[in-house]
Amino acid sequence: MRKYVLSIVVIVCGVSVTTIYHNRNENLTVKVFSIAKNIQEYTLGKPGITVNKDIITGFFTKFPELKKYQSDVTAVYKKRNYKSIWYEDKKIIELARMLYAEVNQLEQEGIDSNFPCEDKIDGIFDTKSIAANLSETDTELLLSSMYVFYAKKVFFGIDTQKIMEIGWFLPTKNRYYENLLDSLLANPHSLNQNNKNMLGQYYKLRDFLKTYRQIEKNGTWNPIATDTAVKLYKPSDSSKTIGQIRQRLTVTGDLKQDSKSNVYDNELMAGILNYKKRNGYQPNYLITNWQVQRMNLPIQKYIQSITVNMERCRWIDPELTNANEVIFINIPAFQLIYIKNGKKELESNLLVGKNITETVVFSSYITSIVFSPYWNIPQSIVENELSIALFADKDYLAKHNMESNKGKVRQKPGGKNPMGLVKFMFPNSNDIYLHDTPSKSLFEFNYRALSHGCINMDKGKDLAQLLLKKDPQWPVERIADAMKGEKETTYRLKNKIPIYIGYFTTWVDDKGNIHFYEDIYNKDEKLASLVSEE
Repeated sequence: MRKYVLSIVVIVCGVSVTTIYHNRNENLTVKVFSIAKNIQEYTLGKPGITVNKDIITGFFTKFPELKKYQSDVTAVYKKRNYKSIWYEDKKIIELARMLYAEVNQLEQEGIDSNFPCEDKIDGIFDTKSIAANLSETDTELLLSSMYVFYAKKVFFGIDTQKIMEIGWFLPTKNRYYENLLDSLLANPHSLNQNNKNMLGQYYKLRDFLKTYRQIEKNGTWNPIATDTAVKLYKPSDSSKTIGQIRQRLTVTGDLKQDSKSNVYDNELMAGILNYKKRNGYQPNYLITNWQVQRMNLPIQKYIQSITVNMERCRWIDPELTNANEVIFINIPAFQLIYIKNGKKELESNLLVGKNITETVVFSSYITSIVFSPYWNIPQSIVENELSIALFADKDYLAKHNMESNKGKVRQKPGGKNPMGLVKFMFPNSNDIYLHDTPSKSLFEFNYRALSHGCINMDKGKDLAQLLLKKDPQWPVERIADAMKGEKETTYRLKNKIPIYIGYFTTWVDDKGNIHFYEDIYNKDEKLASLVSEE
């Protein structure tokens, strides 16, 4: 088709030149070249559709319910020199139809929302609809508005300002609707799964959203009876509650089948271990009343947990996970993972901030390691806690290996120092550190939001050894010597290590298992409300 039309252009242009040469007819020259220009525009797949700033402004005046998409729609057309996007050879392109299909099933993306001009969009794809009588220009701009609506909801999420207002200071992805559109036009099928523009975790959660909605539909999320007189269940116990727990673990996939037995047997023990690993509990066989109560949360709560964490995934640039060396911390999981060259090198349990001293969600770079560190006691602790102890005992500082230093208070290096024997420094305005701790017994607790905001880890020495593994200046023996608690030694790393401190209450691991963690800072409900307001 294009070759045929191009031939006409050549012929017409040839006729025009001949006519000019023989007849010197100026009017005919203008007319012929005008015809040629129109045919060239047609070959570009822009059949009479005109888009410019004034037309865009007029469109959004006509459709005020779409006004909030105007600036992004304008940016898309500006980059494309105001050429049509959605038409080719007088037909609506495949991506538009695919986009329409996706907008009509947004619930699969965990989104409860409808495009404001839903009836008008329906009319574009349903010629029998009474709303089908739209001009090509209005159709063009409606489709562009639908694209921005979808991209915002699915690919980008709530506004950056709101993200920061809820305390999320990890770097968010750039919101370039025009660049995303280029990617989708080049590969329309990436609309359904686009690992270049979306974190892979998003699609893993989306699969489980489908699974949990099917569980809800099946009606198999049955309540579990609780007996307040029983504090915990252990292997060999027999109870109706045990049988109901067994049924629940079959539904969630922690058990392959439901034997209907009310006895806590070996089969159920294996299922309980699976369940506990997925829900942030210590891996033992005891089932507490608190754990049963959490099992009894409605299925809708688990579904909401999946959808709000899908929203968090929308904010993250997938390039973040491609670093050669990186440390990830998930606050609700009380977990640190160190990855190098795409391989998990270390996993460590953590203590994080209490509710009143939350650990902040942000990113930085580890620049140095401090062995046998001092603890520079925050002024808030000095004023609120230490001053009371000093009032009761004037020798409190000396008794606890503390000293005044330049008007501040610090605790000397040693085995009882809260910093432990190694500290990892990364610049931040919150005075948060990642460090060892002498209180190793606290890692036995299920709930570990116990610190003043800093992050305590149980494998500080292991992390130090891994970070310095190829540094000839720091063999294992020197690290051990520096961690004797005698003298503070600071070493500046040759290469900075990115560290990301995030907040995900639901996560799918590399083996395809979904994990649910307690929302220790009560962030999920607030985020769910913000998403519903958008």
